[in-house]
Formats: sequence, C-alpha cells, structure tokens
Amino acid sequence: MSNPLVGSGQDWMEAIARLPGGERVVACYQCGTCSGSCPTAAAMEYNPRRMLHMLRLGLGQRVLQSQAIWLCTSCYSCTARCPREIKITDAIIGLRSLAVKQGLELPANLVVLRETVTTHHNISGDDNTTRLIWSGNLEADSLAFRDRHTAEVAFYIGCVASFYPMVYGIPQALVQIMERAGVDFATLGGEEWCCGYPLFSAGMEGLVAGLMAHNVNRVREMGAKTLVTTCPSCYYTWSHLYPLLGSGAHDFEVLHASQYLARLMEEGRLKLRESEQVVTYHDPCDLGRKSGVFDAPRQVIEGVPGIEFREMDASRQDALCCGGGGDVQMVDEAVTATVAGRRLLQAQQTGAQVVLSACQQCKRTLMAAARRNKVRVRVMDLTELVWQAMGE
Repeated sequence: MSNPLVGSGQDWMEAIARLPGGERVVACYQCGTCSGSCPTAAAMEYNPRRMLHMLRLGLGQRVLQSQAIWLCTSCYSCTARCPREIKITDAIIGLRSLAVKQGLELPANLVVLRETVTTHHNISGDDNTTRLIWSGNLEADSLAFRDRHTAEVAFYIGCVASFYPMVYGIPQALVQIMERAGVDFATLGGEEWCCGYPLFSAGMEGLVAGLMAHNVNRVREMGAKTLVTTCPSCYYTWSHLYPLLGSGAHDFEVLHASQYLARLMEEGRLKLRESEQVVTYHDPCDLGRKSGVFDAPRQVIEGVPGIEFREMDASRQDALCCGGGGDVQMVDEAVTATVAGRRLLQAQQTGAQVVLSACQQCKRTLMAAARRNKVRVRVMDLTELVWQAMGE
C-alpha cells in the first residue's frame, strides 16, 4: 500500500491533525511531562515526547514501524497532565490506526484478536452462546434473570467477566445483589457481543460499527431504561465512544456498576452488615481519568459499615495504571507485570488488607501481581465487597 505520509514534518503534522485527538499535537513544546507520566515509557523505543518530536521532524514512518505505539496502556495519564491539553493518548491510537490502514506488520496477538472478535464476537474465542457460563453455580433463586427477555435494567457483562474464571465472582455478585434488591433486570445472554473497545484501542475502529449496532439494537429490543456494566472499558465505550462512532443519543441511561450500587444504597435497597476490614481503592483508568467517575466507588466503599478506607498516595486523577489496558498485555506481558507490581507496592504502603477496584481487568492484573510477588493481600471488586457485606 502506498504511503501518502512520506515527506516533511509538515506533511506528518497535517496528517496527525486530522486524526481524533491529533489537532493540538502541533502545540507540543517538548516539556516531557507526558513521558514522565507514562507508566510504560521506560519500555518504549520512543517515549511519548520523542514520538511527537519525531512526527515534527518528518520521521513518523519510523514511529509507526516501532513497537512503541503498541505499548501505550491508554491510561490517559499523559493526556490528563499535559500543560498544553494535547490528547496524546488519542493521537497514539490514531497512529495505530494509520499503521493498520497502511497494512504494516502488527503485533501477532492483535491480528489474532481481530480475527477472534470478528468471528466469535468476544475476545476469548469461546462459543459466544456460553456467555452465561459464570452463572452455572448460582443458587436457583438467583437465576431468574435467565428467563427474562424484557427488563428495566440491562446488565451488560463484558467479555472478561463472561469468559475468564478468575473474575466470575464479579457478575455473580452483581446479579445476586440486584435480585436481593428487587431489581427488574436481564442480560443479553449469547446475544451480547464484545463492545469493540479492544479493537478500537488497536486502531481498528472500522470494525466497531457492526458490534455497536448489534448491541444497541438488542438493548432497545429489551426495552431497558438503564444499562449497567461492571466493566469500565465497556462503560467508556457505551457512554463515550458509541455516540462518537454514530450510535446517536441513547434512549436509555448508561451507568457503571459503582454508580448503580451507589444509587441502590441511597434508595435504601441494600441491607448491609458490619464488615471490619482495612481497604484501599485502585481507580481504573477507563472509569476514572477517562470517564470522570471518582466519587461513586468511594461512596459505595464508605457506605459499608465498619470499613476503614485508606487512599493510596496516587489516587483519583493521579492514580497509577495497573498495566492491563490498551491491549498491552497482548503485546508484551512483561511490561504489564512491571506496571502492576508498582501499583501493588503503592497499595501495600497503605497497610490495607484488601485492594478494591471496579474493573475486572484491574482485578485480574493486580491478582496476578500479588501472586507473582508473593504479597499477602486480597484483591476484590466493589460488587464483591457489597455482596459480602450483605451477609454472603
């Protein structure tokens, strides 16, 4: 495929300016804040500051052919801290998109990801009709949602919680909480398809439209007034990306599970027992920095009687990424492990017995770090904390 971008730095800057988030790249004055904020910069051949500099020098093709653009966790730390308000993360995803469009060699696991999602409609390659396999060992009175085809609340589970046993406890906890609270809810079952965010992060945004149309139509057919998801990436996709990609305004509300649990607490629908534990909380990047949801998870934690909550030094907008985002684990698992180890150390410094998060991928990544580093700490999701406090 011919490359229309071989040329001067001006050619590259004009091309980048046309990418989502790239319009202000020209404003970069090379302060290096982005690289200092990046959790994976040390592993990159070209760190974010250098990438932007090379684009201005007309060396963009060299950037596209490096592994650097595939080691961004899409955590938005650089974007949040840039003094020039440059959307650096979006620009890097734009560079990935250029690499895909040019037919350049992609990391092998991302090629597999593309084929898996387009063929099976999930990231694991499992039979998509088995999306409710996690519910197999629930008590019979918690399985009523399986028979509901219309409901006020649609529980969109996401690929990770549907197919990865390490985090089955998250959807198990939420459905039991909702059943106990008398919520009229249902899932899409095998009709739930991947939200498309892993493909979007990999620069394959053109493949998201079909997934989006299917999912939106299924929720509308259900007649749901509210969509709830425990996955921050799915939440970000439904609430932010789908409207940008052409879904139009939703005729239903989109909430992350932390927001929905906070609402159920406020309405007095959750009966919680004393839970004497010292906990800390890890802000998922897609929920916190990228979606602005910081207060709801803390409201849920502080709403559980007996909990002692200790913040990490780096929290909220300044929280360190767990390393599990941006498809990086598929490209270089060692990079993810290094970042997760740093975040776990910050959690240890609080003296907490439990590390909470509100993301199934964060739970997987931090649990793996705890095992790898032989750290005696429990890693739980907010939904699991609430269900535990309900006496189960």
